[in-house]
Amino acid sequence: MKYSKGLGLAAITAVMAIFTAGSSFGMPANTVRVLGQANPPLGHYEFCKTYVSECAATYKDAGPLALTEDKWRTLLDVNYTVNSSITPMTDQEIYGVEERWAYPRTVGDCEDFVLLKRKMLMAKGFSPSDLLITVVLQPNGEGHAVLTVRTDRGDFVLDNMRNKVMVWSDTEYTFLKRQANDDPARWVKLQDGRATAVGSVGQ
Repeated sequence: MKYSKGLGLAAITAVMAIFTAGSSFGMPANTVRVLGQANPPLGHYEFCKTYVSECAATYKDAGPLALTEDKWRTLLDVNYTVNSSITPMTDQEIYGVEERWAYPRTVGDCEDFVLLKRKMLMAKGFSPSDLLITVVLQPNGEGHAVLTVRTDRGDFVLDNMRNKVMVWSDTEYTFLKRQANDDPARWVKLQDGRATAVGSVGQ
């Protein structure tokens, strides 16, 4: 697999270090805890009415992805490719509305980046049960969307704000809710074990 030039030698070196270290990196236990049901974001609910087939539970959860070196490179490549090809803009700027989830072409909001990365990874053979749209809270209190990738080395985050793919617990976000791994239209509440209290989940 060809590697994006923009990722550079440092990223390639990091890939090799991860898999040389083996189980010492991103332990399987490093996953976000699921507490129960949650309401889907309004934008995703509307998205599912437009893209019905993409929100249907047509697959089974076979467990977390076995993270090989090749798959890790693919995650890095897709994250970088989308981040470098889409210009961040708000839904208000693009569509004139507060919230609209859609596949981006040249511009998009954070959730649009997530949708495109998820679609690209599924096209490369990743199971949708391991590619979960996730709502988080930034340190400044603003909401944000990222893509959580479930693996046997922990839950990793693909984010439009950085090209580095990080284990969830290394990010600065508070994790609130995400898609259920067995049904893309259903959402579950998360407990961020690093926080002193569980974040409340709104509509």
